[in-house]
Amino acid sequence: MLNDKESQRRAQQRETVEPSENSKPIPKLFLIFALAHVLWGAAYIVTTGPFGASVLGDNRTVADLSGLASGAAGVVDGKQVFAVNCVACHQTTGKGLTGVFPPLDGSEWVVGEERTLVNLLLHGINGEIEVMGVTYKGAMPAFKQLSDAELAAVATYVRKEWSNKAGPITPQLIETERKASTRTAPFVGGAELKALTAKAS
Repeated sequence: MLNDKESQRRAQQRETVEPSENSKPIPKLFLIFALAHVLWGAAYIVTTGPFGASVLGDNRTVADLSGLASGAAGVVDGKQVFAVNCVACHQTTGKGLTGVFPPLDGSEWVVGEERTLVNLLLHGINGEIEVMGVTYKGAMPAFKQLSDAELAAVATYVRKEWSNKAGPITPQLIETERKASTRTAPFVGGAELKALTAKAS
């Protein structure tokens, strides 16, 4: 028979070891790996040049972004005004979207009577308008919020761009037509716009 001490020793061996709480730091191998990546990233940024070709970025200058000089004819960039206000519908090609937005390239409304184009820009148009033999039905907003110089610049741009070879529009003409009209609504179709020019002639 086992004595008391031996029984006690065996009983203790059957007991579960008391739990302990230790501090387990991040493995040194992982720290070395992370530090190596940080150093590699820093060296990559320092040794490489700017990403991408500079010609693919925004080529506007500080002068382009500083705003347009109001009222100064010849200072306003008509192409820029067109890009901001007109290109979504009439496209950079001036061809518009077939059956939806009429073309400006070759349009009789653009290269024809100056006052027609000026009033179209100032007041907009709703309804049917025939352009180069195709009837379009839609709406063009008024752009009377633009300055006389801006409207003259964009009108001159579309009259000279693409295959168009019409003469320039002056800010003075925009000013004259703006003051002469009491219209508060867009023209109703091309017929009403055409009637405006007929009255003057």
